[in-house]
Amino acid sequence: PPQTRPEEALQVCLSVRRPRDPPTMGPLEEGTELNLDWRKVAKVAASGDDVVPVCVQDVRTREVLILAYANETALRETLAQRVCVLWSTSRKQLWIKGATSGDYLDLVSVLVNCEQNSLLYLVSPRHAAASPSHRREALC
Repeated sequence: PPQTRPEEALQVCLSVRRPRDPPTMGPLEEGTELNLDWRKVAKVAASGDDVVPVCVQDVRTREVLILAYANETALRETLAQRVCVLWSTSRKQLWIKGATSGDYLDLVSVLVNCEQNSLLYLVSPRHAAASPSHRREALC
């Protein structure tokens, strides 16, 4: 079989909106079409928020649920409440995962990398099947 170059495979799997195209997504963090925010890290850096990236992973399945951010207050609240608390860089407020949907992510442990510039939250989803709006099919 012929070899597929990685960039060709990506083009097959993704239909990425170019910056000059009109937005195709609905409200913030919603939508059915892939619309990657290629400027997210630059926006976070420009915001002046003192945050570190947090990878949130299901301790049982090892599925990565989200990559988000936490500030010092979010980390303290995560440890105190024993649920996943993040910092919403777009809303500029604490974000308790599950506070709206009821799909809380109970904290199992927090790990820090050796450079102390990112965190891993190992969590146990309170409900066996998380909200369908947060479950996506694999792209490829």
